[in-house]
Amino acid sequence: MTGTVLNIITVLIGGGIGLLFGARIPERFKSTVIAGMGLFTAAMGAQMFLKSENQLIVLGAMLVGTLLGEWMKIEDRLQAFGMSLEKRFSSEDESGAGSRFVRGFMVASLLFCIGPMTILGSIQDGLTGDYQLLAVKSTLDGFASIAFASTLGAGVLFSTIVILIFQGGISLLAGVLSAIISDPMMNEMTATGGVILAGLAVSNLLEIKKIRVGNFLPALAIAPFIVWIVGKI
Repeated sequence: MTGTVLNIITVLIGGGIGLLFGARIPERFKSTVIAGMGLFTAAMGAQMFLKSENQLIVLGAMLVGTLLGEWMKIEDRLQAFGMSLEKRFSSEDESGAGSRFVRGFMVASLLFCIGPMTILGSIQDGLTGDYQLLAVKSTLDGFASIAFASTLGAGVLFSTIVILIFQGGISLLAGVLSAIISDPMMNEMTATGGVILAGLAVSNLLEIKKIRVGNFLPALAIAPFIVWIVGKI
C-alpha cells in the first residue's frame, strides 16, 4: 500500500499546485491545455492498444464489458458520486453531470487508474513491498494532476478516493492476482485499457462525442478472462 499512499500524495500536491496557479491562466489557454491533454491521452491509448496480440479479444472484451457496465450503471454511479462531492466541497455555480468539477473527477479517476503500471505496480507493491513502479506512476500522475487541476478544478483532487479503492484493492489482492494474470492476459488488458483511454479523450477531454466511458471498465476484467477461455480451447 506504500505506493498507493505515495500516489495519492503526489496527486494531492500536484492538484494543489494546479488550483493555486490555475486562476491566473486565461480560459483560452486552459481550453488549449485540455485539448493537448486529450490528444496525448488518445495517443497513449493507441500505443497501449498496439500491445494486443489478438484484437478480437479486445473487441469481445469491450462488447461484453460494455453490456455489463451499462447494466451496472457504472458511469451514472461515478457521476452521482462526483456530484455529491461537488455539492459538499465545491462552490462553483455550474453543477450537474457536465460540470467542470465532475469532469475533473471523472477524467482524473479513469486516467490515473487505467494502465499497466497501475496493475503491475500494485501487484509488485502488495507482494514484495517494492513500490518503485508505482513511484514512477506517481510522478507522472503528479504532473498530470497539475495540468488537470488548473483547467478542470478541484474535482481532480477527489480522484484520490478512487485511486485508494482501486489501486489499494489490487495491492491487497496481489497474491491472488499474480497467480492468475499471465503475460498474454496483461497484454490484452493493457490493450483494452488503451481503447478506454481513447474513449476518455474523445468524450471528456476533446468533447467530440459524449461517451459513457465509465461503463467500459468491466472490459478490463473480461479481457484476461477471454484469454483464459481461448487458452483452454
